[in-house]
Amino acid sequence: MTMETATFTTLLVAEIEVTYKSRVNPSDRPKITRSQDCYELLKSVWNLDKIEYVEEFYVVLLNRANRVLGVSRISEGATAGCIVDPKRVFQTALKGNASGIIIAHNHPSGQTVPSDSDVNITNKIKNAGSFLEISVLDHLIITPYEFFSFSDNGML
Repeated sequence: MTMETATFTTLLVAEIEVTYKSRVNPSDRPKITRSQDCYELLKSVWNLDKIEYVEEFYVVLLNRANRVLGVSRISEGATAGCIVDPKRVFQTALKGNASGIIIAHNHPSGQTVPSDSDVNITNKIKNAGSFLEISVLDHLIITPYEFFSFSDNGML
């Protein structure tokens, strides 16, 4: 068979489909105007049985009016940390058509002081967001009793 008469076999590949479906009226979505609003929202969706047991990382998706499009758990780790893949954060943000995001994680120890790793992942995600034109508005470290806001503390 010559190159001119060769036929290509059909290749099987995954089909990628991007959809966005919202069943919530935009005016019914919670509006985030301050870090306390986000903390209260997160406490309402977080599995409080795990908050002092294992570290988890969440992303809150926001539209341009800072109305909540959704909340998604990105990862779950152990008592002293969890792996955060920025690609997964932005896969979720892009799929949800978010204009801005707030990232959050808990410290099972009950301490809200950010670690060097917390600062590093915040900067990494913020830089990726700048490139994608998705604003990283805050990073919260939460416990059942209090929280720390990177934005409120001038660290974002």
